[in-house]
Amino acid sequence: MRLLLVEDDVELGRRLSERLRGADFAVDLAKTSDEAENWPDLDKMAAIILDLGLPDGDGVDLLRNWRANRVDCPILILTARGSWQDKVEGLNAGADDFVVKPVRFEELLARLNAQFRRHMGKRENVLEHAGLRLDPLTHVVELDGEQLTLSRQEFRLLHLFIRRAGQVLPQADILENLYELEAERELNTVEVLVGRLRRKIGKDRITTLRGMGYRFGQ
Repeated sequence: MRLLLVEDDVELGRRLSERLRGADFAVDLAKTSDEAENWPDLDKMAAIILDLGLPDGDGVDLLRNWRANRVDCPILILTARGSWQDKVEGLNAGADDFVVKPVRFEELLARLNAQFRRHMGKRENVLEHAGLRLDPLTHVVELDGEQLTLSRQEFRLLHLFIRRAGQVLPQADILENLYELEAERELNTVEVLVGRLRRKIGKDRITTLRGMGYRFGQ
């Protein structure tokens, strides 16, 4: 899944991006309000982590603009501002959660996954589909009770497929959901990745629809 991190502190942005990538997220980093507001594919983000103290504007105004323009993914504020007034303003502007710096990465990750569960209408972390169980926290994947070994990109693809089970996913959409904006993207990368995943979970679980994309499940 892709995340947009809006953080003007270069070192903090770098460290947090590395930790999130280590948790199997693809992370794009914006350093200003203008850059974040005009990000080219916000609709592909699974979530946004937003700092409020940006050099060219207030993050709360950015948040209001996003919500007014129907950006509907979970948005988590991560800021040094810790007053109750700041929290109320941020949540009323459309934030799904408000976290005060400094925060342990484990807590931030837990809060992110809690938002994903709420967004999907689920109470548990584990995603299940036709004998497959995927835990986004532990990165454990099981097929009929047997644990599978997946690469980072195979895990991301399966996570996307299970979240969008039954939907047709064009190759371009898969690329945009799995890879950061600046990453090198080639459509045959998706074909190779789907082929590897099929060999591990069973080829009949993923249907190729010529000229349209792929569908996981029915």
